[in-house]
Amino acid sequence: MPPLRVALAQINPIVGDLRGNVDKVLAGIQRAEALRVDLLAFPELTLTGYPPEDLLTRPQFISDNLACLEEVRQAARGAMVVVVGFVDRQDDLHNAAAVLQGQRRIGVYYKRCLPNYGVFDEKRYFQSGGDNGVFQLGEWLFGVTICEDLWIPTGPFVEQAGAGEALLLLNLSASPYHAGKPAERWQMFAARARDTAAALAVVNLVGGQDELIFDGAGAVFSPAGEPIAQGRLFEEDFIVVDLDREKMLQQRSENRPGREEKSSGPAALRRIVLPLPPAAGSKPDVPPRPRITLPEQEEEIYQALTLGTRDYVNKNRFEKVVIGLSGGVDSALTASIAVDALGAERVITLALPSQFSSDETRRDTRQLADNLGVRLLEIPIDEVYAAYLKALAPTLGPHEIGVTEENIQSRIRGNLLMALSNYYGWLVLNTGNKSEASVGYCTLYGDMAGGISIIKDLSKTRVYRLCRNRNARAKGPWIPESILERPPSAELKPDQKDTDTLPEYDVLDRILQAYVEEEKPFKEILQLGLDEAVVRDVVARVDQNEYKRRQSPPGLKITRRALGKDRRLPITNHYRIFETLKK
Repeated sequence: MPPLRVALAQINPIVGDLRGNVDKVLAGIQRAEALRVDLLAFPELTLTGYPPEDLLTRPQFISDNLACLEEVRQAARGAMVVVVGFVDRQDDLHNAAAVLQGQRRIGVYYKRCLPNYGVFDEKRYFQSGGDNGVFQLGEWLFGVTICEDLWIPTGPFVEQAGAGEALLLLNLSASPYHAGKPAERWQMFAARARDTAAALAVVNLVGGQDELIFDGAGAVFSPAGEPIAQGRLFEEDFIVVDLDREKMLQQRSENRPGREEKSSGPAALRRIVLPLPPAAGSKPDVPPRPRITLPEQEEEIYQALTLGTRDYVNKNRFEKVVIGLSGGVDSALTASIAVDALGAERVITLALPSQFSSDETRRDTRQLADNLGVRLLEIPIDEVYAAYLKALAPTLGPHEIGVTEENIQSRIRGNLLMALSNYYGWLVLNTGNKSEASVGYCTLYGDMAGGISIIKDLSKTRVYRLCRNRNARAKGPWIPESILERPPSAELKPDQKDTDTLPEYDVLDRILQAYVEEEKPFKEILQLGLDEAVVRDVVARVDQNEYKRRQSPPGLKITRRALGKDRRLPITNHYRIFETLKK
């Protein structure tokens, strides 16, 4: 019996770009036809992009997506089966996968396990399905599921491989990235394949969508849990494998001794039989795919941020970006990622020195711009700052210079960056990190200005690690070492250092990891061996500054719990984890 040729089209769709997404699907079908593929699959919600959010409340959007499915159906000619994600509308909306063959819609599977945690809101829009999703193509039985259906250990894939007898489990996915997730996902795939004694093929979308990054990394695993093929990280890919049914059955038998090939009686699941068996005849050779080696974590995160930055800028149709360079580590990393994502010719940098800017940071700013090959503009802010102080003097009266004057400088810089953005159409890349945003060590309408904050989910200590990782890979000078060695400072007053206001960053980041990302109780945070007064102060700052974070630009998510969709707390909130309940 000839093998079953399966292709996974790991594509980068754009939410709402129905025409562009259909074109990607049509190109994938054409490519698969040339390779004489038997079964071709695209990611979850291929036609709409993921997540479409409240576009799903617009009836016209749903109708247009259904019209696109009709166009794909017409293109699905011959015996090749095409499985594509879309939104179906019956009495309710469903996150759906259409199974197409011979220009017919043979069947449809509705996602059954709807995630409603973290960044997911699927129960807001969709109703759960009930069909088992088992299809028969010639001698092959395969089950179709969608993303979360595979993550739940008791999901529908279990019955598909059990009573449904599916030898191949096909999953359409839109699984967003966080650090370390590609490895976790592959480990889970291997376990699902072993547990069901079925081959598993998962196609995951790739690309950036607002805060989310999708890493691709689709894969095919054997019934023994061994990887047959793996998709590239952070790139579009077209994965083609030939599955030998006899070999799959042998692995199933070895993995589950005594298991009968077919079931009968009430436990057997209904299956949909596709009218055309796989096309006979020879097929062109498919080059073997190299085994994918996952990068170490800092490199993986850097690649994710590069993809997220590139897609946010390009999908929102910006030609260039502008970054305020301070001579510090945050703006240095932001500029580095931007150059790698877009090319130096699309990155403009702006130095905004004041009387408090040191000779060292001014020198490092110029050196960084030279190393990266980016254009550097300079606008000193001293005269503007003096004008602000003069205008405010009658109202404020005599007083000691303090945080008001510091924040004025930051707001001047934000205004100048936004002025260039307005005039030239450049997108401002915000340079704030997670440590500072968590405790409010940032200025509303100042250094919080920007269209996207690409390092918003990076702790300060991780910012340093990513800089050093990028320097280690550079072929020449990149981020000046002096930037990484100098104690961080906002340089808004003489001899200022961040530690004048904050704990050392390694201490701060341990507290934030425990409180913000892991949501540990107060007593458990103290068990980390940290000073109680410092922990109380940091936790209080986090709680008090929700109003600032709510007004910050969107930021790329790379941890399990980012400051955005992952963490939705009320601004008006008197609950404190370190306060004892009183009767």
